[in-house]
Amino acid sequence: MKLSEIRRGEKKLIEGMTLADMLLLAALVIISVSGFIFIKEAFPQGTDVKIEVNGRLAYKLPLSSDAAIAVKGINGDTIVEIKNRKVRIKESPCPNKICVHQGWIDRGAIICLPNRVMVFIEGSEGKENKTIDAITG
Repeated sequence: MKLSEIRRGEKKLIEGMTLADMLLLAALVIISVSGFIFIKEAFPQGTDVKIEVNGRLAYKLPLSSDAAIAVKGINGDTIVEIKNRKVRIKESPCPNKICVHQGWIDRGAIICLPNRVMVFIEGSEGKENKTIDAITG
């Protein structure tokens, strides 16, 4: 396909748009951009790293500490590393290594489902003092 054919196709697409189509497109772009702006409010920077194995708390460490922890999961050891106020799963015995490829995080969670190891970053106040929002009720 030539560049001139692509430009003709784009021109036909723009000419066929109504005012409602343009308003809808603009609204979707604004909503998408605002999601990037407000994501830090949805997942605020935490202070603690919680490591759970098979649903039970194994470790709770401050995010400010630099450490490497070998966590025993059901398939073997998962190495969790904390450094520069970020955390990652450095090594894992799981087959696809999705948790390892996720890399460093400073908020949210990393979950190694095959080994049943979950790494969370959360504030020191814990879940009991968090405010109720529209989603959780």
